[in-house]
Parts: sequence; C-alpha cells; structure tokens
Amino acid sequence: MSDAVSPLASPFPALPAIAGVTPRVARAGYKEWGRCDLTYVELAEGTAVAGVFTRNVCSSSEVDLGREGVAQGKARALVVNAGNSNAFTGYRGREAVEQIMAQVAEHLGCAPDEVFVSSTGVIGVPLPKDKAKAGVSAALTAAPCTWEEAARTIGTTDTFPKGAMAQAVVGGKTVTLAAIIKGSGMIAPDMATMLGYIFTDAAVEPGFLQDLLSAANQSSFSCITVDSDTSTSDTVLAFATGKAGNEVLRDIDCPGADAFAAALNDVCRQLAHLVVKDGEGAQKFIRIDVTGAVSDESARRIGLAIANSPLVKTAIAGEDANWGRVVMAVGKAGEPADRDRLSIGFGGTWCARQGLPLADYDEAPVTAHLKGREVSIEVDIGLSDGRATVWTCDLTHGYISINADYRS
Repeated sequence: MSDAVSPLASPFPALPAIAGVTPRVARAGYKEWGRCDLTYVELAEGTAVAGVFTRNVCSSSEVDLGREGVAQGKARALVVNAGNSNAFTGYRGREAVEQIMAQVAEHLGCAPDEVFVSSTGVIGVPLPKDKAKAGVSAALTAAPCTWEEAARTIGTTDTFPKGAMAQAVVGGKTVTLAAIIKGSGMIAPDMATMLGYIFTDAAVEPGFLQDLLSAANQSSFSCITVDSDTSTSDTVLAFATGKAGNEVLRDIDCPGADAFAAALNDVCRQLAHLVVKDGEGAQKFIRIDVTGAVSDESARRIGLAIANSPLVKTAIAGEDANWGRVVMAVGKAGEPADRDRLSIGFGGTWCARQGLPLADYDEAPVTAHLKGREVSIEVDIGLSDGRATVWTCDLTHGYISINADYRS
C-alpha cells in the first residue's frame, strides 16, 4: 500500500468477528514488499456464496474459476494474492490457481471448487507456483488476524485499508455483515469492481444471496468510476455462514429478508464510496445526481459519461465552475437528451435551466463549493422521471505519477 494517504481517507472501522469466518495473512513474496501479500479466510461448512465479476473479456483464471464456483453455491475458503493479477497468463496462470485450490481443499477436506481465489496487481506475469505454495502453507497455520490486517494485505496502490459493517434483525435474530475491499485505480465497473468480500453470519439460500448481491451491485459498485478502466480481475463475493441461527432466507417474502437486503445494500454502498475516496491521486469526492432521464439506466449511463470525462474531472480538480463541460458530457453519452430542456448545477446552485444560462447566475457560491473536498453536480435531463446517482473523483497529476511507474 502507498505511504501517502488519501486526504479523503476514513479510519478503519471496528469490524466485529463473524461466526464461522477466520481470516489469516502471510507473506508469499509476490513483490518486493516488506509486508504480507496473501490473505486466507477459512469459512465454516455449509457457507453459501454469491458473486459478481468483471465483464472484461480478458478476465483472469481466478475470475473464470470463481464464476464456476459461485454456480455451485458453496464455499469453504478464500485466498487473495496481492502484487500479481495472474491475468493474461494462459494455462500457466490457471494451473497456479488450481494448485492453490487443491492445496487448500486438501487441508480442509473439501472440494476444490469450494475454494475461491482472487489475485490483483500487474497483468501478464504468471503467479509463481513456488511462492504461492509456500505462501498458502504459511497462511494455513498462521494465527487469526484482524479485519484491518486482512484489508491491508489485499491492497496494491490503495493508500488506506477499507472496511464496512451493518446489522439487521432477521426473524428475531441479529445478523451481522462485515466487509473489506481493495481498489484505487483501474476502476470502472461493468458489474462490480475491484476486489471486495462481504461476510455475514446470516443463513441465506445461495440463489437468493446472488439475487440480493446482484441488485445491491447495481446501485453501488456499478455506479462508481475512477478512471473509466474495467479491470481483468474485478470480483465481489458474499459469504453467508448461517451461524446466526435465523430461519434460512429463501426469498424476499421471508421474515427479515427486506432488512437483510437493506443491510447488504448499505455495506456495498459504503465500500463503493471508500474506493472512490482512494482513487489514485484523488483530492475530491464527487457525487453526480441525474434526474429527468427516460429511465434509471439511462440516467446511470449519463452519470457515468460525466464521471468519466477527463475534462469534467480536471475542471473539478482545478476548482473551475465550467458547467459547459458537463453539458458536453451529457451530449456524448449516447442517451436521450434535449439541449433545450437540460439543467446543470453545482452544490445546489443552478447554473443553467431549460437549456439557457440563468440571467442572475452568481458563480461565487459554486466556486466556494468546488473548493471543498466533497463536490456535487446536479443534472436534470427534463424528459421523464429516470434518476441515478454516480460517484467519482477528480483527475490530478497524482494519477499520472502513480500509473507512469506502476511496475517499478
């Protein structure tokens, strides 16, 4: 992880232990880091799993095998490697993942497809099998660690560890969700983004857990962007151990299912915001509210077009109230829009309404708003009632510095 901490960083929360979940960390030595780079999480028998993955067609073997594992719905372990994405590495990369799965499965006495593996870091370098084997061996016998240690271990260009929690009452039982995530650059979701892991003691049927995670993803991970690039390794997994003792949630009509869904949505939203706040070189957290679109999905696409615009992002970095760049981004989004119905604002101050600059527009409050760490942009398309919120960060020289020498 980077030594320079983002000015938008949040302290790591006090995450509770989750019954049936034991995290451990070790050092495999994938890069010349003086820290642990392998996280191993052991899960109780009967743990349900759900996942959302990248749609990048050059996805890693970890993603391919993860999809297969999620389809069977059971999990016993998670292994996360940091420093090497093992993507675009052909049969050698797949063999490395299968080796890890087999090694952990033998230790736990489970099927290999109940072991989930993620890797993050440089693309195009096969994961060294010898280091992977030694690292996994060390992790299997390591002492249990804290969630903060696990979160730090999975980081790459992250500047701070990221975690979130929530609770819900399900059928008279209090269930808890604890989650960690890594992500800073190459963030532009087309399903989920980064590497994120959610653990709960709730009892949830795998298919229903998948439905809930997919829905939560649509309004969280799929509504953030840092740099418009969708990773080859993006993965978000949810694990439910069932140790809370609630009646198994099978559909939304089960008692407490709505409360659990709300808690899962809350955790996903928290994690998504933390990733944006750690965007490479980020100095400002930007919220974009789009209303009046022909549909919610159209509003989301317009929001992402604004959020991914280098001109908009650099204007925010320079604290320049150049609302014309937002107009440009709306127009290029490829979604229905009418120039003469469009309204643009910053921080609650409207700059233009119904396709025209306001005659009494005062730029001073907008300029003051842009000097803050958190910036909001309001866009009313004026066509219908579709709406969405998208989050991003500004684009600074820091992003170039980080990525120009990423492999060194």
